[in-house]
Amino acid sequence: MAIATQLPTFPRLTWLAPFSFLAGCTGIPDGTQAVADFRLENYLGRWYEIARLPHSFEKGLSCVTATYSRREDGGINIVNRGYNLEEGKWEVAEGKAYFTENPNVGRLKVSFFGPFYAGYNILKLDGDYRHALVAGPDRDYLWILAREPSLDERTYRSLVSLARELAFPVDALIRVEQRPAICPGQRQAG
Repeated sequence: MAIATQLPTFPRLTWLAPFSFLAGCTGIPDGTQAVADFRLENYLGRWYEIARLPHSFEKGLSCVTATYSRREDGGINIVNRGYNLEEGKWEVAEGKAYFTENPNVGRLKVSFFGPFYAGYNILKLDGDYRHALVAGPDRDYLWILAREPSLDERTYRSLVSLARELAFPVDALIRVEQRPAICPGQRQAG
């Protein structure tokens, strides 16, 4: 039985959930390295998904955001939100994350289902924390995130180029719709 058919009662927008069931996949893709000198306080807040590799748990979703905040236990709260254009409704999933190494390294483990965790690896982050390249535990999971709903084309191409150099299948990247006219009620970054 496929994983997808075992999860009908969970929200579809549980990013990273499918590979969280694979024997504690909190690793990092071979040949890649998470950012050093990471500052969580600068990373907290809302990020807009600019592009992603395709997965069933985000299929058909536009206006996707991830919002990070501190947890009382030292971890990070995660609220993922995406708009299903076909169904005309928002989908929301809440999770938690913890550092896998030193908190100065951009490597976390993320969970949306109790004890099951998946890798969340920040491979590239600009000095002002305005855009990021994030991978899961392998090359099947990749996201380009930004603080605004759009990212200038030069920066986007630079991140895609880096991902290509790191052997990610960038030809499969999906650009995520973030226009306010498509995203009802989406509050813009402020």
